[in-house]
Amino acid sequence: MPNIKPIHTDADYENALELMGELWDAEEGTEAHDQLELLGILVDKYEEQRFPIAAPDPVAAVLFYMEQNGIERAELGRVLGSRSRASEFINRKAGLSLRQIRILHANWNIPADILIQPVEQTG
Repeated sequence: MPNIKPIHTDADYENALELMGELWDAEEGTEAHDQLELLGILVDKYEEQRFPIAAPDPVAAVLFYMEQNGIERAELGRVLGSRSRASEFINRKAGLSLRQIRILHANWNIPADILIQPVEQTG
């Protein structure tokens, strides 16, 4: 069985991915499957550190949700309290208030940690 070790470099990472490919079809309950699981944990940890993913922009998240669910901008206006408030948000003129974050989270189930991110404001 291969020697599994921490992943510190891109070369270690590539080797771990290759070994995972070799172990991919290992049957559950076998030593090979245990090694595959350990490698998965190590690769995941390395990827989180090496290739961090920033939280999505709140405007982009809301627009994506609306597009995926067929929601018109007028509905966003109703949720946020007014069409002008929704327009300010969508056009990056203003961020969301805590009350609006709570409403969007409760009604549309958009994670609050995304909605609370600062909006890159224009003008």
